[in-house]
Amino acid sequence: MLRIILKSKIHRVTTTEANLQYEGSVTLDKKLMDAADILPGEKVEILNLHNGTRQETYAISGHPGSGVVCLNGPAARHVCVGDILVIVSYGMLTRDKAKKVKPKIVYVDSKNRIVKK
Repeated sequence: MLRIILKSKIHRVTTTEANLQYEGSVTLDKKLMDAADILPGEKVEILNLHNGTRQETYAISGHPGSGVVCLNGPAARHVCVGDILVIVSYGMLTRDKAKKVKPKIVYVDSKNRIVKK
C-alpha cells in the first residue's frame, strides 16, 4: 500500500497576479520551487487563507527572484492579488519510507522572499 504524504510546503506566499486567459497552472518564482523541491509540471494544491478555497493545478517556473505567484486559467477566479496562500505537494510512498520523510517547508516574507527553510 502507498500512502500520500506531505512532501513540500511554501507557507503564506502572497498572490502577485491572476491571469484568467492563460491555459492553466500556477507560476511560481523558481527560487521558491527549488527550495520546496517542486518540479515544473508537478501537481500542487493551492490553499487560499482569504476565502478557504483549495485548488489543484501544476507548477510552472517563473523568473528566479521575482517573487511571482500567479494563478493562471480557471484557478485565477479563486484568488485576488494580495491573497495569502499555502502551496503544498505530496508524494506517494510505502509506509516505511513515509515514516522517514521530512517535508521541505519554505517560509517567506511579504514579498515572497525566502526567510527560513
